[in-house]
Amino acid sequence: MARTKDFDENEVLTKAIQVFWLKGYNGTSMQDLVDSLGISRSSLYDTYTDKHTLFMKALESYQNSGAARIQDIIDNSGSAKETVKRLLELATTELLDDKEQKGCFMVNAEVEVASHDAAVNSLVCKNDQQMEEAFYLVIQKGKDSGEIKNHQDARALARFIFNSVKGMRVTAKSITDKAVFDDIITLTISILG
Repeated sequence: MARTKDFDENEVLTKAIQVFWLKGYNGTSMQDLVDSLGISRSSLYDTYTDKHTLFMKALESYQNSGAARIQDIIDNSGSAKETVKRLLELATTELLDDKEQKGCFMVNAEVEVASHDAAVNSLVCKNDQQMEEAFYLVIQKGKDSGEIKNHQDARALARFIFNSVKGMRVTAKSITDKAVFDDIITLTISILG
């Protein structure tokens, strides 16, 4: 007979995200997780098997949360340019509000772990493809309506803008001047024509 869990898995994943985000995968010990998550070591192992499994679940939770926020912006924005602007602002606002300057959890995982961990690499690639596709659909809609005048391929524009997002996410680890990011966003939007 399986034991019932005496903790909320979503709450544990939220806490795990914060620990891994702050310390990185390699810098986080199982003791760090036990101390921070508020569950016993045995519950941690029973539920997640090992640190890597918990890390993957934390990354998936982070990715799902981000995807939902992106979709909300797409569903509730007006013009294509305004939607792209709001997506770019989403990418920077949280980072600039973070006093610990942790950067983006997904980008941090990509830099630290993805090159030698196929599972992390796969999740990062999936996340990147979803972000690129979101930009692509918005840009193509803007091109179809005539709002976006740039004659470059919509996919190439989406890739360029997504690359700008990744760059801003890395930059936010060392720079907190909102004006820097406002300039990047303004210039990025201007390429749409």
